[in-house]
Amino acid sequence: MLNFNFYNPTHIVFGKDQLQELDNLVPKDAKVLITYGGGSAKRTGVLAKVKKELAKSQREVAEFGGIGANPELSVLMGAIEKVRREKIDFLLAVGGGSVMDGTKFVAIASFAEEFAGKEEALLNYGFGPVPVESAVPFGTVLTLPATGSEMNGFAVISNGEDKLPVFSPFAFPKFSILDPVLTYTLPATQVANGVVDTFIHTVEQYVTYAVEGRFQDRTAEGILQTLIEIGKKTVDEPEDYDARANLVWCATMALNGLIGAGVPQDWNTHMIGHEITALFGIDHAKTLAMIQPAVWKVRKQQKREKLLQYADRVWDVKEGSEDERINLAISRTEEFFQSLGIKTRLSDHNLNEGDIEKILNALEKHGMTALSETGDVTLDVSREILKAAL
Repeated sequence: MLNFNFYNPTHIVFGKDQLQELDNLVPKDAKVLITYGGGSAKRTGVLAKVKKELAKSQREVAEFGGIGANPELSVLMGAIEKVRREKIDFLLAVGGGSVMDGTKFVAIASFAEEFAGKEEALLNYGFGPVPVESAVPFGTVLTLPATGSEMNGFAVISNGEDKLPVFSPFAFPKFSILDPVLTYTLPATQVANGVVDTFIHTVEQYVTYAVEGRFQDRTAEGILQTLIEIGKKTVDEPEDYDARANLVWCATMALNGLIGAGVPQDWNTHMIGHEITALFGIDHAKTLAMIQPAVWKVRKQQKREKLLQYADRVWDVKEGSEDERINLAISRTEEFFQSLGIKTRLSDHNLNEGDIEKILNALEKHGMTALSETGDVTLDVSREILKAAL
């Protein structure tokens, strides 16, 4: 097992009716800004419930809506200005990964006076911590299980066609309320996206190379097996509490640092997928479903040992040659995504060979020329992956 440094301070409050804990979790004298997305928080009544709970104490409460998918820096600047102008001292994100990611950036940028007027510079640090000494404290109320942002310190922020990672140890939520019932009203396609996103988060940390991380492997396999068991059910039967509760917890555990501690991590699929989303507007999870099987097909040799383990332990594929077992596991993965209504080819989204160069140019522009857990996925290898995904 590799050396690691694991840190996660987020308080999770899980289950039905746990929104009633909000009054105990948010400081009673706080000046709160509720952040949310495109309006579903209002339409479903979640925003009203949140405000009702906050009103139990003498807090000042303001709102900032309109943080859409792939949160844009230009939109977030409005929230940053509001926080500074109104002296907000607590943020509450109500929504899914995009709202939470955007709120993390607002929390960091609003506090970092040295970056005032040059907030864009906070997007230049990649996966390394941004140089800030604190952030505005914030909590989250989850309404879309997918990204795990409710229990980590990472965010992905869009600046035009650029999708850029941001990390800070100060960007962990103070708490996150995870009530599966609040996710019942999601459209089926968003639930399916959440299943796929969680699945790919897990394999990015699992299908790499073996380092005797037995706990991490078994935990990752448990997440994958659970998603396979409940994925279609929670899409088709949105009010099955047990299925949805398992999706919510799998999504959180897949990216809170636990299964990635002490093991190699890939993220090749994510880096290519981010560029496809930025260029063509395709949902993040749908890009992952197209790219992940292609990565495994092209890098079968480099990932052979873990792909065989994946075939055996996750899909119970035990017969046939090594290549046959690997190929069957990849096929079953694609079939699982397709069973959720998620397409697994670039051509399914009207992308063709001519679009590959645009994606490669974007990868090169952002320095994504040595991807994977071993840094050997060059632009030429990325081209092979994209061709395999057609």
